[in-house]
Amino acid sequence: MAFSANSGQTGGRRRFRGVGTMSDINIVPLVDVVLVLLIIFMLTAHVMEFGLEVEVPKVKQARDSAEELPVVTVTRDGELYLNEKPANINALAGEIRQRFPQSKGVYVRADKTTQWETIAQVISELGMAKFDVRVVTQPEDESEKRGKK
Repeated sequence: MAFSANSGQTGGRRRFRGVGTMSDINIVPLVDVVLVLLIIFMLTAHVMEFGLEVEVPKVKQARDSAEELPVVTVTRDGELYLNEKPANINALAGEIRQRFPQSKGVYVRADKTTQWETIAQVISELGMAKFDVRVVTQPEDESEKRGKK
């Protein structure tokens, strides 16, 4: 059993009147895909957070500093990171000297709920290695100050 593409016409010739080849690009599917990707990006962009989440303590006076120094981060659990890479307290000074040979100072950023002993050990270790230790804090907000009184 055979089927013919010319739907019952005989003669073997097909006649296409008014139907030419389509040479235009159909951009509707492309626009649909781009809009879907844009929506997905917009929904997930706020979820993507870069860096370590550390809530530094708030103080009354804070100095602004624009120096590029290595940052030692101490998390709530007492884990150490040197510029977001895990670090060991015993090899911390050597690692800073290796990765930042020109640096004389170090920022220490610790979560406000971190045990003081861990922070003191890090500051002591960096002080013995002759680094200028600077502690990262956050300025106290004036509106919060009024709410406490």
